[in-house]
Amino acid sequence: MTQAQSSTDANQDGDGMSHPAASSARARFLGRLRRWWQPAGMWRRGIVLAALAAVLALLLFFHSDVPNRIGNLGSLLETFLPWLGLAIPVLLVLAVVRRSATALIVLLIPATIWLNLFGGLLTDKASSGGNLTVLTHNVNADNPDPDGTAQDLIDAGADIVALEEVPDTEVTRYADDLAAAYPYHAVEGTVGLWSKYPLQGVRPVDIKLGWTRAMRAAVSTPAGQVAVYVAHMPSVRVKFDAGFTAGQRDSAANALGEAIAAETLHSVVLLGDLNGTMNDRALASVTSQMRSTQGAAGNGMGFSWPASFPMARIDQIMVKGIEPKSSWTLPKTGSDHLPVAARLQLP
Repeated sequence: MTQAQSSTDANQDGDGMSHPAASSARARFLGRLRRWWQPAGMWRRGIVLAALAAVLALLLFFHSDVPNRIGNLGSLLETFLPWLGLAIPVLLVLAVVRRSATALIVLLIPATIWLNLFGGLLTDKASSGGNLTVLTHNVNADNPDPDGTAQDLIDAGADIVALEEVPDTEVTRYADDLAAAYPYHAVEGTVGLWSKYPLQGVRPVDIKLGWTRAMRAAVSTPAGQVAVYVAHMPSVRVKFDAGFTAGQRDSAANALGEAIAAETLHSVVLLGDLNGTMNDRALASVTSQMRSTQGAAGNGMGFSWPASFPMARIDQIMVKGIEPKSSWTLPKTGSDHLPVAARLQLP
């Protein structure tokens, strides 16, 4: 008898049936499978993961109830609220590896809430049509290439261009670079408006800062007059000892909201760097009365800052009495912000 024959005989009897060694392997596999499905296994494992998924669900659902009294934590959370969604696939993988049915079921709750909050932004809501294209860009006071930035904006082909953070030393330069494409312009403080159509009623808007960072103008388009507001809200900072310092931004937003609410023209456009997202409750005086073009007619989150790796949509185009048709971000310029544009349908 050869060695191979001996090995075969050791695993099979004369009828070709498996011996106890093979049966034992099958029994061990079936035992593991049963233990996986037993309550002591899949239901009791992953309790910590399930708790983390529950906390995530609470933060997403009750984000507006997180208090701002301590370091403006609520506004800080709302600024980066969409990014909480990244925790969902991480917890999903861990729950699968841990083989926890409890964690998987609880994880459905934050996933559903996130999709309800932001799922609509993931689809392309742009439509055809529109009779006015607008663009806004924080050009950055330290922009190393103002001329190149101006040319990029001209190439975008917008009818109206709003610029924020324009230093006094560069106003003439931007005016000269944009003059051929935009024969009408006005600058108030560090914000400016360039237009293919005549401007009227140009004036600064007092947002309670002591210096000018907002303006208003009536633009005479072929479809009628439009009130255009350009604004640059004060910057916010995250500091270890003070939290999310946004007090000046919040009071400026309230003043801007009051000015827009008092506007007499029916069609209103707000262009600017608001240093806040649409989720931030501190901007409610503005966001409660205007529509975001990105939310209504954009494709994706439309993050605009920082330009090197956009994490938040703080540059906004908002409208009242106007129908947004499409909204998009433009490629990086010499600024630390991305330009954003929208195509609108005036009534």
